[in-house]
Amino acid sequence: MMEHEQVRPLAPSADRTSSDDEEAAALRSKKLRRRKCIKCCGCITAVLLVPAIVIVILIFTIFRVKDPSIRLNGVIITQLELINNTIPKPGVNMSMIVDVSVKNPNIASFRYRNTTSGLYYNGELVGEARGPPGHAKARRTMRMNLTVDIITDELISNPNLNTEVSTGLLTMDSYSKIPGRVKLLKIIKKQVTVKMNCSITVNISTQAIQAQKCRNKVDL
Repeated sequence: MMEHEQVRPLAPSADRTSSDDEEAAALRSKKLRRRKCIKCCGCITAVLLVPAIVIVILIFTIFRVKDPSIRLNGVIITQLELINNTIPKPGVNMSMIVDVSVKNPNIASFRYRNTTSGLYYNGELVGEARGPPGHAKARRTMRMNLTVDIITDELISNPNLNTEVSTGLLTMDSYSKIPGRVKLLKIIKKQVTVKMNCSITVNISTQAIQAQKCRNKVDL
C-alpha cells in the first residue's frame, strides 16, 4: 500500500510578519491620536465652561440686586420762625437739611443720577427736594445731604398741625426715587431704580429724629 505523505504547514513568510507589525503599529497610533483628541476636546470644553460658569454666577449674584440700607442720621430746619414757639409763621420760606446714609450691600458699584424726594404731612405734599448724582462703591456706605424746600403755607393749613405741634413732635413721610446703574468689572451693567418710603418723627425743639421707619424697593 502506498503511504500517504504527511502534509506540513507552511512557515509564515517575512512579508506577512512585516505587514502584521505595520497594521498593529497603525492601530496603536490611531488609538493614541484618538486619546489625544479626547483630551484636547476635554481641555477646550473646560476652558469654554469656566467663563460660562462665571457668567452664570454673576447673573445670579449681581442681577439679584440687594436692597440698599438707607438711614436718616439727622435733620436741621433752617429759617424757622414760629408763632408762640409752636407753628411756623405764614409766608416764610423754610427748608430742611436731611443727613442721609446709603449703604450699598452689593458686590457691584452703584452710580445714580439726580434723586427726587417729596415730603408729606398727613398725605399732603409739603416739601420737595432734589439731590445731586453720585457713586456708591461696592459694599460701602456713603453720606449725603438733601435740602428739602418746605411749602410753609401748605403745612400750616393742615388742621392737624396745631394738635401735633403741641406735643413737641412732628411726624412726616417722605418718598424718594433714585435711578441709577449697577456696574461690575466694566462689563456687566444693569439699570435699577431704588424707591424709598420713610416715616420720621422729629423733635421740634431739638430737631433730633425721635423715630424713623424706612421701606426700600429696587426695580430692575
